[in-house]
Amino acid sequence: MRTAAGLRGSRILVLNWRDIDHPLAGGAEQYMHQIGRRWVPAGACVTWFTARAPGQEAHAELDGMHVLRAGGPLSVYPRTAARLLRSRGHFDAVIDCQNGVPFFAPLFTGAAVPVVQVVHHVHQDQFDTRFPPPMAALGRLLEGPVARRVYGDRATAAVSPSTKTELRRRLGFRGPIFVVPNGTAPVRESAGLERAREPTLVLVSRLVPHKRVDLLLEHLATTASTIPRLRVDIVGDGPERLRLQGLAADLGLQSTVRFHGRVPDAVRDELIARAWLTTSTSAGEGWGCSIIEAAAWGVPCLALQAPGVRDSILDGDTGWLVDRPGDLGSALAAAVVHLSDPKEAAGMAAACRSWAACFSWDRSADLLAGVLVEEMRRTAGRGSGQGRDRRSARSDMAVLARFPTPDSTDVREALRATDEVVHEENRTSVVLSGCDEFDGAMVLRRMGVPDGSLQLADRRLLLAGPAAPPVPAGGADRVRLGRSA
Repeated sequence: MRTAAGLRGSRILVLNWRDIDHPLAGGAEQYMHQIGRRWVPAGACVTWFTARAPGQEAHAELDGMHVLRAGGPLSVYPRTAARLLRSRGHFDAVIDCQNGVPFFAPLFTGAAVPVVQVVHHVHQDQFDTRFPPPMAALGRLLEGPVARRVYGDRATAAVSPSTKTELRRRLGFRGPIFVVPNGTAPVRESAGLERAREPTLVLVSRLVPHKRVDLLLEHLATTASTIPRLRVDIVGDGPERLRLQGLAADLGLQSTVRFHGRVPDAVRDELIARAWLTTSTSAGEGWGCSIIEAAAWGVPCLALQAPGVRDSILDGDTGWLVDRPGDLGSALAAAVVHLSDPKEAAGMAAACRSWAACFSWDRSADLLAGVLVEEMRRTAGRGSGQGRDRRSARSDMAVLARFPTPDSTDVREALRATDEVVHEENRTSVVLSGCDEFDGAMVLRRMGVPDGSLQLADRRLLLAGPAAPPVPAGGADRVRLGRSA
């Protein structure tokens, strides 16, 4: 974690509406907790301002981070604003985690304090499903026009290219946006965990409306009869569970579908490891955490096209994307037929593991540290012109540069903290953010590299970085399911 070392001695404040011990904590809390706990041994002092659930202590220390709790789901925002005003001058930088409504930290910290906003996904369409019309309209206003004005040209970290696109197109964010994906934990020793003999589908998910698990059940009602001995394990809980269990019974799926509820991690992992396939019918995500977790076990995913989900799957390599909901059932049947071939299943499992290996929490911590370090440098040099190069901070382009590793030059000295570097034997690969091939060539020239190669970064490179697995040869021949002819 070389870039994270740039935070040594810094006092970093994290604003998040929940911490990892909150009873409703989810992926957003896991993301910032895993990153923050890695900054502590790198020498940073990390503090959280967050909400306080019933039964939680007002102060806690979690993995070396100081957690200060106050307020509920909505009152956490004014309580946090008051704390920011009282603590002016105490923190060197702020990570402002936006979960629908940001904390608007720049209003309370002042212009001299670097602020990086972290966004998992855009909530414009979800406000209507959770709030009455007046509050939904207020939520859209705060997430969009108000946030755009308050944060201005400050940096934002998005967890996927889909979220980055939504921030540009729907919210009109003007500042630099960097992709910092979720990590995933390495799988535990899998001795004795073999793929089930019968076709098995596993779904690990919160049971909430936007996951659209009812859509899966409706298709299973017609598809299960065409797949002998099909078994479906649904792991997770939520307000939709009773309704979904009733729907499964009404559809005659009692012998096919089993609802496990929340289970210990070891039980969840065993269910995943034995599965042939996982699935997603979600209307949209910031990033498909459960998809990558299954991929780490070698389990591909069949999913409906949706923001975030499409970033987590390499279509035809680590799973399949289905364009139309009406095609889900036939695609499921075709996927099971494809995976019934042991050779095809083994090849896809290997591709899944290779893809999932690109996403570690150490890497995520380094990437977000790079965004924060660069924002700290930019804030310190504002108005002086220091630390600026030809690359546009507002450009969403990036290039992959590959070149022989120089003998005596540390290439990082000529790069930004947001550029990701990988050394492999005597060659170096760098994803250069905020530039095209012309600007990339100038960066190589500045480093004294005469014979490097450049290519525009695609979605795969933006997510996995220089270590991204190559596109398989004969990509046009890869298996496509659920596609129109």
